[in-house]
Amino acid sequence: MSNLTTKTTCPYCGVGCGVLASRAEDGSVQIKGDPDHPANFGRLCSKGSALGETVGLEGRLLHPEIGGRKVGWDEALDTVASRFMQTIAEHGPDSVAFYVSGQLLTEDYYVANKLMKGFIGSGNIDTNSRLCMSSSVAGHKRAFGEDIVPGCYEDLELADLLVLVGSNTAWCHPVLYRRIAKAKEDRPGMKIVVIDPRRTAASELADLHLPLKPGSDVALFNGLLHHLRRNDRLDFDFMENHVSGFAQALALAAGSSPSIPATASACGLDEGGVAQFFQWFQGTDTKLSANSGMRRIWPVVPA
Repeated sequence: MSNLTTKTTCPYCGVGCGVLASRAEDGSVQIKGDPDHPANFGRLCSKGSALGETVGLEGRLLHPEIGGRKVGWDEALDTVASRFMQTIAEHGPDSVAFYVSGQLLTEDYYVANKLMKGFIGSGNIDTNSRLCMSSSVAGHKRAFGEDIVPGCYEDLELADLLVLVGSNTAWCHPVLYRRIAKAKEDRPGMKIVVIDPRRTAASELADLHLPLKPGSDVALFNGLLHHLRRNDRLDFDFMENHVSGFAQALALAAGSSPSIPATASACGLDEGGVAQFFQWFQGTDTKLSANSGMRRIWPVVPA
């Protein structure tokens, strides 16, 4: 019997599954999915289910060490501070840098940035979260004016066409993958296209897998844009009022991928697969694309 249950969030992938962590009298921790959480509704993958096994002290560093020697906190902090001061004095503030965790809280990020930028005087601080999301942030700012994800998990289940671009959802986001699989089981007419040079586990659920050549994504989507233009499936009234640079984009698309055969050749794909993808995209009103990491979910509104 547990005597304390805490609602928390799984720290692994970006799905953000809700977790119920219960501590028993013997100190062990039991993990269950939170049935009320909107991301997973009680489901957990193998990683989330094993969270209780990670709270033990085995293999953890329980005290500061210098050169393998156990020391107190005062000596450890003084050593770090003196090394920083010595390096900065000899080589300047930009000679040091922080690379911090993507699992820090906002308040922790603030303190780390304040130390590096406000006190040390350098901008040399980065996180693995920015490394992971930098291309997405750049794309979002160009496309939407700010770093925002204009979709939600329910959109994945409601879409009639789901396009996964470089996303092996089955392995990287198993709970979300099960939601997609259940949606397709409930609505067999739902189409799934996986665009990935590899045939991943996520491809097993797909109606169409396009194993394009690495680096040919732009050619494929330029071909799709030009195809939609030729078949009058673009909302020019919307683009005139809300999109900048669309004329140049259309011209570039027409020049680089002027036809389905040209697109297929540039991407190393068969023409039938490219034509099928373009046809589904053109003929489906409720469609959604998601790229690697599943953090970037882009709904496509009907033309």
